[in-house]
Amino acid sequence: MPFTGQANATIDAQSRLAIPAKFRNRWNPQIEGKTWYCVPWPKTGALRLYTESMYEQLFTAGRRNPSLTPDEEQAELDVILHSVTEQVNMDANNRIRLPAWQVQTLSLPEEVIVLGAGDRIEIRPREQWEASFTDRLDKMAALASMLAKRDGAN
Repeated sequence: MPFTGQANATIDAQSRLAIPAKFRNRWNPQIEGKTWYCVPWPKTGALRLYTESMYEQLFTAGRRNPSLTPDEEQAELDVILHSVTEQVNMDANNRIRLPAWQVQTLSLPEEVIVLGAGDRIEIRPREQWEASFTDRLDKMAALASMLAKRDGAN
């Protein structure tokens, strides 16, 4: 159930975002859970939304050596990542209430774009995305080639 495409959206004064139908229609709450996990990603200024099942799958896959005594780097990443991740649920009007502190921390504007990113959807500032879109598109082939080489080396 990869999320693909993009759609304009608005964050209202109560930090609610209506999930666009093109993404909602890809999500099956009976299979993937009713909860979304909202993860702020400061480097890109985005909020990443994962379905409940995908978040749990990625969490399990990311745990190379589960331990009560992880090394310092793993312990620090765990506490940062999981303390900033919030669970959000969709209301009857197909909206989720984004954590206000995440919206404020990332300085997300009212006008945003919702992007399909395969295993997740991302919420980014619309104006910023539109201004950089052509450059991003131009980099796509080079990024794909670099990642293929990197993954082939492992």
